[in-house]
Amino acid sequence: MHKWRLIIENKNDAYYNMAVDEAIMKIHSQGETPPTLRFYGWKPAALSLGYFQQARKEVNFEKCQQQGIDLVRRLTGGRAILHDRELTYSIVIREDYKLLADSIEKSYQQISRGLVAGLNQLGIEAELKAVEKGQKAPRGHSAACFDAPSWYEVILNNKKLIGSAQRRKNNTILQHGSLPLEIEADKIFKFLNYDSERQREKARRVFAAKSTSLKKAGYYFSEKKLKRALAQGLEQALEINLEKDKLTESEKKLALKLAEEKYKSKKWTYKR
Repeated sequence: MHKWRLIIENKNDAYYNMAVDEAIMKIHSQGETPPTLRFYGWKPAALSLGYFQQARKEVNFEKCQQQGIDLVRRLTGGRAILHDRELTYSIVIREDYKLLADSIEKSYQQISRGLVAGLNQLGIEAELKAVEKGQKAPRGHSAACFDAPSWYEVILNNKKLIGSAQRRKNNTILQHGSLPLEIEADKIFKFLNYDSERQREKARRVFAAKSTSLKKAGYYFSEKKLKRALAQGLEQALEINLEKDKLTESEKKLALKLAEEKYKSKKWTYKR
């Protein structure tokens, strides 16, 4: 059994959250820390953009400011996600541990199996959504995530429940994802740009029809119970032992530096 760290943090702002994920990834890639599972939340609510999205084209920054919504660009790909009442996880592991498959799709499957196993322990009837061999992953209808399941996403009642994204850099894997406790289907679309209100409404309807949250599905659990169950599910699926720990001083220092110099900067946010 491989030993991993389990880090459980309180809610932080978007810049620090993304900086910590990158700091863990960098320090772990240097062999200074073990693989890590981290749980965290967001305060205030934030809109995160995928690495390749065009911020100026796709996001109404003024409306975000008016509503007190932070805007941050992730290190990972994918589309925009509104982080509010949710539980977020991140996993960091070097590729030479050989616990996750070289294929991004297969590694998604491994992690998703663990997440599903954890949810199932609580009686939440989640399952994997797999794309049949030879087919492409379903395409979404807007700049927003959660409007269509893709390879091995976690679904509930045939709607996307957990959206995840992955990045591989310096032979190290970072995957993070969001489990909505509650979701307002129309809220994110206030902050995204569309050519017409008709397009905005169409995107909103698709999102509402294809995404869900625990509350929408009738499940109410404390974050403490959810974290424990998800951790246990991942332990079983990946055959690992999790030991509760904290960030190292070098990780904290690097995270604070990245938050200030990178994730808060317009140069990073509007890099595309």
